[in-house]
Amino acid sequence: MQKRSIVPIVYILFLMLPIYWLVAMSFKTTNEILAGFSLFPQTFTLENYKVIFTDPTWYWGYVNSILYVTINTVISVAVALPAAYAFSRYRFLGDKQLFFWLLTNRMAPAAVFALPFFQLYSAVGLFDTHLAVALAHCLFNIPLAVWILEGFMGGIPKELDETAYVDGYSFPRFFAVIFIPSIKAGVGVAAFFCFMFSWVELLLAKTLTAVAAKPIAATMTKTASSAGYELGLLAAAGTLTIIPGAIVIWFVRNYIAKGFAMGRV
Repeated sequence: MQKRSIVPIVYILFLMLPIYWLVAMSFKTTNEILAGFSLFPQTFTLENYKVIFTDPTWYWGYVNSILYVTINTVISVAVALPAAYAFSRYRFLGDKQLFFWLLTNRMAPAAVFALPFFQLYSAVGLFDTHLAVALAHCLFNIPLAVWILEGFMGGIPKELDETAYVDGYSFPRFFAVIFIPSIKAGVGVAAFFCFMFSWVELLLAKTLTAVAAKPIAATMTKTASSAGYELGLLAAAGTLTIIPGAIVIWFVRNYIAKGFAMGRV
């Protein structure tokens, strides 16, 4: 083994240590976790996972999270695609200022918008729905998706548009059949970041839901019982929340690398 490979290996092991610890705790009882340090479970148990997969309060938390995250990702990318195309292909009065304004929305903390969204959705009957959380997250994800996609679209020569129009393509057909496939890497990167933000965001998701659309992150904050916090159950729930993100990363890993190479990630 070369010496220069030791540092990356140690760094990766350091990053993986918390994940391993979380997974190991998920197979322990709460009493064993509180009893002291142990590298491996002394009493291996699947009871924590059994509770999650049999208790509707737990497994519906995952279903709710996946639903509003998927809705948000689809809406964000669908809205950002034509917006990014306009910014990359046309020059109009105030275009740079408008582009900067979009990014400032992404810079604001979610806590600033929690109360306005709560009052608005309560008034129009959207409170405690998947759509409520999805639309709230769009405020942050659409600007990010526009910024990412605009960078990818800027790398596509305008001659492609002109050639398609000469060949008789209408704009909708050209955009759907030719242009979007040519920036599929950008679409993958934008969808990934929209998914990840919506999946890990807690404040808005918890504020805008109560029962019907309650996400798993909010469920995890209420695991106290008469005996204290159920640490093994929390660890199992945390382990399961890592899986969707890991699956998404696996499918878009090549696109993310291309995004880093283009300087848009």
